Amino acid sequence: MDLQSPAMRWMRRWAMVSVASVGLAATAAAARGQDQTWELIDGHWQAVATAPTTQAVSDETLDRVESLIGRGQQAAARKVCVTWLQSHKGSSIYDRALLLMARAYYAADDRITAFYYCDQLMDEYPSSGYFQTALKLQYQIADEFLSGHKMRFLGMPIVDANQEAIEMLYRIQQRSPGSPLAERGLLRTADFYYATSEFDLAADAYAVYVRGYPRSPMVPRARLRQAFSNYAQFRGLKFDPTPLIDARAQLVDLGRSYPDLAVEENIASVIERIDATLAAKIYHIADFYLRTHQPRAAVYNLRFLIANYPESREAKRASDRLAKMPARNLTDPAPAPGAGYSPAAPPAQEPIAP
Repeated sequence: MDLQSPAMRWMRRWAMVSVASVGLAATAAAARGQDQTWELIDGHWQAVATAPTTQAVSDETLDRVESLIGRGQQAAARKVCVTWLQSHKGSSIYDRALLLMARAYYAADDRITAFYYCDQLMDEYPSSGYFQTALKLQYQIADEFLSGHKMRFLGMPIVDANQEAIEMLYRIQQRSPGSPLAERGLLRTADFYYATSEFDLAADAYAVYVRGYPRSPMVPRARLRQAFSNYAQFRGLKFDPTPLIDARAQLVDLGRSYPDLAVEENIASVIERIDATLAAKIYHIADFYLRTHQPRAAVYNLRFLIANYPESREAKRASDRLAKMPARNLTDPAPAPGAGYSPAAPPAQEPIAP
């Protein structure tokens, strides 16, 4: 399936919403040899250590594997570790061996295989003391792929893995919903979509982040980028102005909530540009009605433009056009001024002349 097809884009949107709806429950396990839980403290999820449930067990072979990894002998480390895994099924330290395999593959630049060994560890040993370490390694792998790291093909790092990385981040959010790592994963996903100009997906991802983590200090930045993502989706005067309207409403609300940020980002000037574009859009609609012989609808839109955007360049052009309209087309009451662009329907239309 084409990754850019409407079906695939819908599935990616659904995945973001599904991850967010899991809730802000804490499910993460812990650092090595120690369990962890997450607690909401002062509006932020924080890791809280509890009494260890398992003690790290020394094993001469696995200690040797760890030493080989540290010395850069990844192939030898994998060979020894595979033999150990095959002969120690059911061992109480099997999870440690899985993590060592993941580390060996990661060090050998086979990050996909490393990711799946981490997956196996967390699937088979959800209460493992290495759960959180494996989860952090998975996040590191995804983040590196999104930052430009390539998968190898014929021994050369030439294959992008952006989509694989996005799927990895979704899995991380499902593994540990509501945790700081899940929060970082969702924001990293949104930032990737924003950086790659996939603004529809970026707007959705930022919206999910704001709803899921309303007390995060990153919320103002996420809301700003959500508004800019909507702004960027406007394709021109011939197209639907909804993205512009949404962006304007979000920027106005952002300016009220965070006045310092509004000054820093010069939000007022962005709103002015949006208003100028909306005025041009209304004039474009009025011009269409004039060209299709629907003067009453044209008059409605020209008057609406003057009432709501009196300082715009198009307001002067609208006044000039109204002055040239026959009196019979000016009998309808003028629309009341509003708070800006409105999708209000014009009066009943005359049939289009043949």
